[in-house]
Amino acid sequence: METKSEAFILFPSHSDGLALEKVLKANRVEYTIVPTPRALSKCCGISIRIDPEDIHLVEDLLNSNSLINIEGIHTLKKRKNTFFNL
Repeated sequence: METKSEAFILFPSHSDGLALEKVLKANRVEYTIVPTPRALSKCCGISIRIDPEDIHLVEDLLNSNSLINIEGIHTLKKRKNTFFNL
């Protein structure tokens, strides 16, 4: 099986997540709003999934938008099934 990493940004509130979404959209950073993975938090909040290669870019955007609070950026390995390893 192949493994692929995904990065998730966690937030203390939905409004922080939506604020970062606007910044990411304005800067043309690819993202997806997803439920927070159970492996990262027991709460039922939203998180933003980004490509791990964009972490430094997102950190720079967060540094220039200090009103947006995050709980952290976490990377998880996602196992991808191939045709022969089902």
